[in-house]
Amino acid sequence: MMERTILHCDMNNCYASIELITNPQWRGKPLAVCGSVEERRGIVLAKSEEAKKYGIKTGEAVWQAMIKCPQLITVEPHYEEYMKYSRLARNIYYRYTDRVEPFGLDECWLDCSESTSLFGGGEKIANEIREKIKTELGITVSIGVSFNKVFAKLGSDLKKPDAVSVIKMDDFKKKLWKLKASELLGVGGSTYSKLSRYGIITIGDLAEANPRFIIQILGKNGIDIWNHANGRDESNVMVAGYRPPVKSIGHGITCIRDLVNNQEVKLVFLELCQDVSKKLRDNELKASGVKITVRDSSFADRQYQCILDLPTQCSSEITDAAIDLFKKRYTWDIPVRALSISAINLTDQNAPLQQDLFGNYERHEKFDRAEKVMYELRKRYGKKSVTFASLMGDINIARERTDIMVLPSMSR
Repeated sequence: MMERTILHCDMNNCYASIELITNPQWRGKPLAVCGSVEERRGIVLAKSEEAKKYGIKTGEAVWQAMIKCPQLITVEPHYEEYMKYSRLARNIYYRYTDRVEPFGLDECWLDCSESTSLFGGGEKIANEIREKIKTELGITVSIGVSFNKVFAKLGSDLKKPDAVSVIKMDDFKKKLWKLKASELLGVGGSTYSKLSRYGIITIGDLAEANPRFIIQILGKNGIDIWNHANGRDESNVMVAGYRPPVKSIGHGITCIRDLVNNQEVKLVFLELCQDVSKKLRDNELKASGVKITVRDSSFADRQYQCILDLPTQCSSEITDAAIDLFKKRYTWDIPVRALSISAINLTDQNAPLQQDLFGNYERHEKFDRAEKVMYELRKRYGKKSVTFASLMGDINIARERTDIMVLPSMSR
C-alpha cells in the first residue's frame, strides 16, 4: 500500500495576525483578541508573538493577561474578516488538491497523495504553500507533513511559527513517542489525567500499553487513541464541499449575569432553543433527545441528558424538556454562569412515527404548526421579526452576539 501524503496547515496566531494586517499601527506591539469583558466572555482568544513573550496564554482571563502585560492591546474578534482569510487560504490549498478538510477557521487537512507527481513531495508542496500564504495573505502558517491525519496535525504543532515539520513512517517513534500523550489529537485533559494515574505519560507509553487495559480505563474510544499513538490512522481527508452527517445540533452562551432561579434558566434555554429549532428545520431533522451543560459560577461544568416523549423540532418542547431536566438534576448550591443545550438522537423529519396511547399528539401538532409559521416569518423578515413574548424583557443575554461557526472535525 502506497504511503499517503497528508498535510495539516495551521495559520499562526490567526485572529491576532489578521488584526495586525488590518491595523498595521499595532505591529510590533503585544496584542490579544479577546471576548467581551462586559458580557463576561472576557478570555484571550488569540495573541500576537509579542504578547506570547509575556507569557499570555489562549483561554486565560483578560485581567490575568493585563497583569502580565499592562500595555497589552485588546481587541474584540471580527469573525467576518477571519472567515474571509480562511476562504482565501483554502483557495491556495485548492491549487494542489481538491481534498481539503477544514478543522476550524484556521486549520485544514490536505491529502496530496495524488498531487506529488505534479508538484513534488509533501515537504516541497508544504514549503510552496507556506510561501504563498505569506506573500499573498501576509500571514504565516505552520505545516505538518505525514502519512496520516493525526500525525500531520501533531507535526504542525512541533515548530511554530512559519515552519514545516515532516513525520515519516520510519521515524515517527523517534520524533513523537517522547512527547506527552496530551499532544495527541483526541487526548484531552480528562483523558490525560486518567492515563497519567497509571503512569502513561508519553505517546510512547500509550503506544506500548496493553490495548485491553486502555479500553478498560477509557472505554471504546480508548482503542482509537491507542491506534493513533501507533501510527494507525486511516481516516480520510474529505473532498471539498463534503458535509459530514449531523449528529447533534447545539447552542450555548455565557450569561451577562449569574442566573439564580429556574425561571431565569428557562428563559435562557428558550432563547437558545430558537436557534437549535431553526437548525433542525434547516437540516430537516427532529430531536429525540436533549443534552444540557451547566457551568456554575465556579466554572465547574455539569452535563445531563434525557429522551423526549416525541421527536420534535419545536423550541418550546425542547425548552420544556431542558428545564424539567435541569430542575430534577441541578441543586442550586451555586449560581449558574453559562448554559448550553443540544438536540441529540436526531432522526429524519419525515421518518414515520409509531404513536402510543399516552402521547399528547394534539398538543405537539399545535406547537409544531405555530412554530412553523414563526420559522417562515423569520426566514422572510429576519431573526428578530417574531419571538416569544416572555423573551422581550431582560433575560441576562447580550442582545447583540456573534454565533461562531464550528467546522467539521475528523471524518471516518
